[in-house]
Amino acid sequence: MKFAAPVSVQWFADFLHAKLVGNKNGQVLGINEIHKVEKGDLVFVDHPKYYDTCIQSEATFIIINQQVDFPPEKALLIVDQPFEAYLAIVRHFRPFEPATKLISESAIIGDGTYVYPTATIGHHVKIGKNCVIHHNCVIMDYSVIGDHVIIQAGTVIGSDAFYYNTKKDRKVWYKKMESCGRAVIEDYVEIGATCTIDRGVTNDTVIGEGTKIDNMVHVGHDTVVGKNCLIAAQVGIAGAAIIGNGVTLWGQVGVSKTLSIGDNAVVLAKSGVPSSLKGGHTYFGIPSVDALDKKRELVWIKRIPELWKKVMESK
Repeated sequence: MKFAAPVSVQWFADFLHAKLVGNKNGQVLGINEIHKVEKGDLVFVDHPKYYDTCIQSEATFIIINQQVDFPPEKALLIVDQPFEAYLAIVRHFRPFEPATKLISESAIIGDGTYVYPTATIGHHVKIGKNCVIHHNCVIMDYSVIGDHVIIQAGTVIGSDAFYYNTKKDRKVWYKKMESCGRAVIEDYVEIGATCTIDRGVTNDTVIGEGTKIDNMVHVGHDTVVGKNCLIAAQVGIAGAAIIGNGVTLWGQVGVSKTLSIGDNAVVLAKSGVPSSLKGGHTYFGIPSVDALDKKRELVWIKRIPELWKKVMESK
């Protein structure tokens, strides 16, 4: 999440009652997760396992629970509970705003766009020109919809991420990491009925220009789907995946988190993708491998009874 204007790091130290060490004159541009941070961003870390990764990242400002060595141009904000500090920041800059109308007064809707009477458009949503938003769609706060987009009935854009901070030493093991990112749907995208596209935790979930999505598809938080992709029914894509341009995912494909699928790859129906795939190939199976290799494997598996019979007869 980028702030509307830079905020002094001293303001954050006062707001969080944090001990500020290092660059006390810095300006914070936004808050982000470790795998998405940019220069000027604020990030939090609460486990020694990730201290070094966080300190060496692009983040300029780090909320942390103990002092460690760090580059002189950066700053530490030391608090007892960095995760609680993160939540306080999100709630301050993205406070809960209850809906009082189907279409929020703060929503911006472009010329030629038709919104069906039962659709819900949240606060600070931007929808471009010549779109159609069908019955019972929900476009959550801060979502961005481009031009010439079609969203079929019952789809939810910008729902909260399925993302939790886990600690076994507290009563509630799984504590919600509140989302302050956006869902961004680019121009000429079509999204089928009853799909769910989560907003980013702190950054954007993006559906690229010209991509077509069938019914009952789920796209997890912070995932980036490239341009001109085809995604068939019941595909599930976990958080922070990177799907290249021109990728085809056929029905019921499952894609794991934080991996990438290269441009123009094709994943055949009912396949599982647990790790990154190179572009320009067709894949099949669980786990997904080159489709030709998998077909050869299936042929040999089918022949096992015949081969076993020959082995037994030869004894």
